[in-house]
Formats: sequence, C-alpha cells, structure tokens
Amino acid sequence: MIFYTTFAPDIVKSFNMQNDRINKVLSFLESNGITYKMHTHPPLPTIELALEYWKEIDSTHCKNLFFRNHKGNRHYLVVFECHKELSIHTLEQSLKQGKLSFASQERMERCLGLLPGSVSPFGLINDIDISETANPKELFENGHRVKLFIDKDLLKSERVSFHPCDNTASVVISKEDLIKFLEIWGGEYEWIEV
Repeated sequence: MIFYTTFAPDIVKSFNMQNDRINKVLSFLESNGITYKMHTHPPLPTIELALEYWKEIDSTHCKNLFFRNHKGNRHYLVVFECHKELSIHTLEQSLKQGKLSFASQERMERCLGLLPGSVSPFGLINDIDISETANPKELFENGHRVKLFIDKDLLKSERVSFHPCDNTASVVISKEDLIKFLEIWGGEYEWIEV
C-alpha cells in the first residue's frame, strides 16, 4: 500500500511526480514490495528547515552524512536520529576507518546518485550491481562502493523517514522495511552507538 500527502502547493506535487530521482526510488520500493508513505514539501536541505515540516509526520527522522576516507578510495554513509549530534573525530574513533572528511558533490552523485542536502540511504539503490562499471579501487570486497553505519537506536523506531534522493519529499517506511531494503541492497552495514 502506498500513501501520498503534500505540505506544499500543487506546483511542488507536480514537480515531484516528474522528478527522476524520486521516481527511481519509488519504483525500487514498489518493485520490492516495500510499503511507503511520501510527503512532499519545499526543498529542505538542512535538518533545521526540515523539522518544521516533519512535525506532523509520525516517524523517526534521520540525519544522513556521507564521508570518504583520507585516501579517497572508500565511502561511508552514516545514518542517525536527527536530533543527535556527532563529531567527526568521535565518529573516526568509533568506526575505526581512519581519517574521514565529507564527500564532495561529485562523489555523492557518483556513489549515491544524489546532490548535497538530499543524502539518504535510498541512494544505495545506485550502489547495486556496479562492479562492472565502478572503479575497482573504490570497491569494498563485496562489490559495493559504500559501507553503511546506522544508529542502533533506530531499531527502537516503528517507522523511519528519509529523502527519496531529493530534498523536496520525505518517504516513511517501517523499520522492518528498512532492514528489507538493506538486505536487497546487499552491501555491508553495521549498527553503531551514536
């Protein structure tokens, strides 16, 4: 079952229905039997702006950060509850992946198929079956470019929400469907303490 609501004028709704990134995510969810509810809104590139629109959405909202290692050959997506704070230094110590820095826009587009302000685990649909086309130096042993670290407190949530690779909408799925999504993606992920 699919639900759709809008917090913005009809022009935003019309724009979203023609948005390739959003449509690719929704098609992936539908083809894999993942139920979702989509909410449209004006572009929300920061958590501070998003909170105003998210207050009526019954789910745990997430902050999503995309990093690269110091060599630039490994990429990490970190997902955690949006009210939590996280320092890069603490993250580096926790993840034991070496020195981290934020990934560039070019890396976001190449690895997750999205732009800054729209980072989301749904971008991992662009990290499936890439071993033939991706730079082999960027691939983990499992054939994926991205490793996911996810806040273990999200396991306590009934529903979570993420941008569908575009910050003009938020998509809510159940915790069970999030786990199903991650299994379909097939990359390495780890539940961490944030």
